[in-house]
Amino acid sequence: MHKQNKLFLTMYLSFIFAAQMLSPLYAIYVVKIGGDILAAGSALSIFMLISGFGILLMGKIEDKFKKDKPFIILGYSFISLGFLGYFFIENTLQLFMVQVIFGTGTMILVPARDSFYTKYLEKGKFASQWATWEGLMYIAGGIAALTGAFLAKIFGFRVLFLIMFFISLFGLAVATQLKDKNDH
Repeated sequence: MHKQNKLFLTMYLSFIFAAQMLSPLYAIYVVKIGGDILAAGSALSIFMLISGFGILLMGKIEDKFKKDKPFIILGYSFISLGFLGYFFIENTLQLFMVQVIFGTGTMILVPARDSFYTKYLEKGKFASQWATWEGLMYIAGGIAALTGAFLAKIFGFRVLFLIMFFISLFGLAVATQLKDKNDH
């Protein structure tokens, strides 16, 4: 596997790990801030719709640029800000605003992230290298879900959110080390 994709996977898995630390606890968290099942569904809907429509738009915009790294860094910066935003949430309206931040980051990130990884795939190893991406995502997510549940149970949500934020900052620092294919 190309050195840039190894570095990329380190960055990507940091963000997956941070995000998946909350996944099994999300509905519990929404109730804790005064929401209900509709609030949890609405928050996810806000994120998904902004991300989905935005990705369609940003893919066309980002095709006009030769560099993926600036979009990766900008997208992950928004996502890191979203992780920090969780720390300050006190009600569902604030949760919805944080979902807008996550959706914005995701729409900027995803086309560039996928483009970057694809550019460094080795011929004849497409299946195994995409399998590495996907398999590691599930493994990291599984470990993160249990870790997040443990941390939230022992230390509470606010500590969990700070840990998620700091893990994402590590991923963001790694992102600054990426080199676009045409920079070599």
